[in-house]
Amino acid sequence: MIRFLTAGESHGNCLIGIIEGIPANLYLDIDFINNELKRRQGGFGRSDRMKIENDKVKILSGVNNNLTTGNPISILIENRGRNIELVEITKPRPGHGDLVGALKYNQKGGRNILERASARETAMRVALGSICKLLLRELNISIYSHVINIGGVEGEINYYNGLNLDDLDLADKSELRVLDKESEKKMIKKIEEAKEEGNSLGGTIEIIGINIPVGLGSHINWERKLDARLAAALMGIQGIKAVEIGLGTYASKVYGSSFQDEIIYTDKYRRKTNNAGGIEAGISNGEDIVLRATMKPIPTLRQPLETVDMITKEKALAQFERSDVCAVPSASIVAENMVAYIIADEILRKFGGDFMEELILNYNNYIKYLEKR
Repeated sequence: MIRFLTAGESHGNCLIGIIEGIPANLYLDIDFINNELKRRQGGFGRSDRMKIENDKVKILSGVNNNLTTGNPISILIENRGRNIELVEITKPRPGHGDLVGALKYNQKGGRNILERASARETAMRVALGSICKLLLRELNISIYSHVINIGGVEGEINYYNGLNLDDLDLADKSELRVLDKESEKKMIKKIEEAKEEGNSLGGTIEIIGINIPVGLGSHINWERKLDARLAAALMGIQGIKAVEIGLGTYASKVYGSSFQDEIIYTDKYRRKTNNAGGIEAGISNGEDIVLRATMKPIPTLRQPLETVDMITKEKALAQFERSDVCAVPSASIVAENMVAYIIADEILRKFGGDFMEELILNYNNYIKYLEKR
């Protein structure tokens, strides 16, 4: 079982993360982790803070000679954007946690809420999730993502429409992590218009897990269901308001005979289609895992919405904090790494192993067992 904890504020000295449960003898590729952080910082529509931050991890414990020891791994990421004057948020932003957090924790305003609710915290989630990606890589399991919608502009390519899985690496070559250039141009134009208007945009991400074995998750209790755990991990990302498994919403529009994935057998059990997104009854079925997460427009606006001054209780305009116009491409990297965390945790729950060689042996024996069924 893997679990992690993060700490730190948006404009504090640093972010701290601790991850427990990673087996011993996993090669910890620091360059890979730092590149994941770099991927998170990219994307057209990001704020000027991305010009300041140059995130890199410092490993504090749990690693010796680049190999994990089995002990908890602790990580530090410095905040370079910390040296700014911070003012109290007494004119809370609609859609942010300013007001509800200030009321819940008896704060004068939303500053202390903002500092932790900020998506800056996701830098550490990416760092910790990338360790899980390294573990999955040892089992030939990969997690990818790409953007399929921004501001209502739909991408032409998705898992169910023309996607070649071999092209998923190309998403990183796009400013918006979009796989077709025409859609990307339209999305960039939309973001430019929103920026000019002092507005913001959200969008939808598609996350795909490849070479996932049958049998992760469980039907036995609700909290063990793989789709439930993945949905929770994605919903926990700042700004995410909806999660879809496979063609989930499409299921409401068609007969069961059109939606269910018929079973065939070649060298193993397969499905003719993958409308279920690789999960049935809360258990992975061996097909690609396909998830979609929708992010709302960022609530901080240069043309602010109406709010109430928490001191005077009078009508006011919401305060402005430095913010992105669109952070959907960044959120896609966070989503990848949160999915990697859940899949890696499920792998260890099923196969165990205190060191990587034991985990790999257990995993390969299970794959051989499946070949005989």
